[in-house]
Amino acid sequence: RFLVAMGVGGEWAVASAMVAEVMPRRSRPVMGSIFHASSVFGTLMAVAVGYFIISRQVLQENTWRLGFVIGVLPALLTVFIRWTMREPEQWVRAQERAARDASQATGNLGGLFASQFLRNTVVATTLATIGLSTFWGCHIYGKDALKRRAEASVLQEAGLGDVTNWKAATPDQVAARDTALKDGQQKIKQQEMVGMFLTMVLGGGLGLVLFGSISNVIGRKGAFVFYHAGGLVAAALLFYVLSPGDYSPLVIGLFLPVFGFLTLGMHAGYAVYFPELFPTRLRGTGTGFCFNAGRIGSAVVILMSGLLKWTPAQSSSYLIPLFGLGVLVTFLAQETRGEELPE
Repeated sequence: RFLVAMGVGGEWAVASAMVAEVMPRRSRPVMGSIFHASSVFGTLMAVAVGYFIISRQVLQENTWRLGFVIGVLPALLTVFIRWTMREPEQWVRAQERAARDASQATGNLGGLFASQFLRNTVVATTLATIGLSTFWGCHIYGKDALKRRAEASVLQEAGLGDVTNWKAATPDQVAARDTALKDGQQKIKQQEMVGMFLTMVLGGGLGLVLFGSISNVIGRKGAFVFYHAGGLVAAALLFYVLSPGDYSPLVIGLFLPVFGFLTLGMHAGYAVYFPELFPTRLRGTGTGFCFNAGRIGSAVVILMSGLLKWTPAQSSSYLIPLFGLGVLVTFLAQETRGEELPE
């Protein structure tokens, strides 16, 4: 898992910088959004594998292995891509400047903290930390709303719907619960995949794809404010109103695409906005550092929730204000709409 994550983090930074450098100014944010949203195809594949293969246990206890094998296949495309890829002209010129002037060296991590870039580095890293913390703390928990309803339905059918505190349950009740959940695992898994599709593929995918177009109209800062403010409202509605209320799975299912759109869409902004903050010699380095430093920051946030012994429901509720913090941080950001990439 560590090696896969390390590779994905590095490839994202390189690819986002490359997309920004090869696209014309007007279409750059749209293509950056599409690039980031392409991850949704992977999510869609995971949904299909989970719904049609994993939930049916086609290879018994080894079914999960088949899922991993299927997941490896798209990675083979990278071999073809690397054979046919050409360096962007901006990057070639940056290398030529670096050869003539040592102060223009490419990939200098310390350069991100020079006075002219420090503000951009801090703002971008903070935005990524907020977005990834709310992704793991709110978005992921929210997508499982239908799964939790399916589990509750299975337990209700088993006559265990009145048990609210499983820590105080009798051994017989715990055994009955485990049996009921095992017998209903296909239904539960399928509802989990439906929720994943509605939240991450349908709603989240649209949110990602449309970030660039929205930012062309209301600016990069305006787009980040829109998504963070919308995420704040959507998460509050799901976790404080719909999930604890007596609402049908249909109502929750109809809301999940809205929730996914608003809580995930700002992630495309990292591929659109971060490359615009740094000159060519630092673009890949700055984009990769800010996004992946945000991953580390979000890991600290999630780790703290574990140390504080928050339940997943508590974590999702307590992290909602981070969306509001994202709005405030955006006001400190530099607006880059309509500008050429800095050389």
